[in-house]
Amino acid sequence: METALTKLVGVRHPIVQTGMGWVAGPRLVSASANAGALGILASATMTVEELRSAVREVKSRTDAPFGVNLRADAGDAHDRVRIIIDEGVKVASFALAPSRELITELKDAGVVVIPSVGARRHAEKVAAWGADAVIVQGGEGGGHTGEVATTVLLPQVVDATEIPVVAAGGFFDGRGLVAALAYGAAGIAMGTRFLLTSDSTVPDAVKAEYLAATVKDVTVTRAVDGLPHRMLRTDLVNSLEGAGRTRSLARAVRRAATFRKLSGLTWPALIRDGLAMKHGKNLSWGQVLLAANTPMLLRASMVEGRTDLGVMASGQVAGVIEDLPSCAELVERVMTEAEGVLEELAAAKR
Repeated sequence: METALTKLVGVRHPIVQTGMGWVAGPRLVSASANAGALGILASATMTVEELRSAVREVKSRTDAPFGVNLRADAGDAHDRVRIIIDEGVKVASFALAPSRELITELKDAGVVVIPSVGARRHAEKVAAWGADAVIVQGGEGGGHTGEVATTVLLPQVVDATEIPVVAAGGFFDGRGLVAALAYGAAGIAMGTRFLLTSDSTVPDAVKAEYLAATVKDVTVTRAVDGLPHRMLRTDLVNSLEGAGRTRSLARAVRRAATFRKLSGLTWPALIRDGLAMKHGKNLSWGQVLLAANTPMLLRASMVEGRTDLGVMASGQVAGVIEDLPSCAELVERVMTEAEGVLEELAAAKR
């Protein structure tokens, strides 16, 4: 199925596997790429050298195009951009709107730039700065998210920009792909659906909790870092929501100390990253530290399997996902379903 997305990045199918911290590593990304989708490597939880090693591992596993997701506000963003350019990565994806300078540097090197956005004005801004496409995530999506549903946000962005738009938030099957195409999108991006595959390195016990979740078990909370964050409701989330500021600050300091040791960041750098993630919000110091070390809360679940100590970012679709196919099986299923829906629609018109 050829769309503006497949032509832009050179993949066989208009499907993107999103860059999820601690989840979208070399194994998942290469499996997605080999399945014909665009796999996106998550770099925010990696050091610069770990990123270079991960990129080379993906390249050793697949000849297909793939991308790297970056934090635009990271202090070493230019170093990471340099790796993308030097290693010949096809796509640079951003969790936040990148600067005009970063977009220019990447495009001058022939890298396709695809920021993720959650509002029409952000899509308009990055398009004006030269972004090649955008991933637009509606409120159904996992992790940090907005309040506008995909079905409302997507057509707004499609109408407001002339670059390819990839729809994210609430997608898990071929019917969703056809619906996104009907809205004018060039493809879909899925996170939770790819997390729940056999190629994902997330511990089996954690995957089981996702599979057991209903739609009502997926919530949006500000208790983790002060920003709207969609995740599975757990005892930890309930505890954070019920904790006072003093208790929250103490917990945040302990987690921040652990993250600082793992990441090699200094305390000033850690706090600077937390402040950068405020996005103009009025956060307490506990929330600033939590914003900086949210990766540790995700790592506890996604890597160590400690759902009692960590959080589980999740799209609402977790409530309707019931199996763990391989990436190849998932992509083939989505495309087969999409072709079937299109054939049924065509037959209905005759």
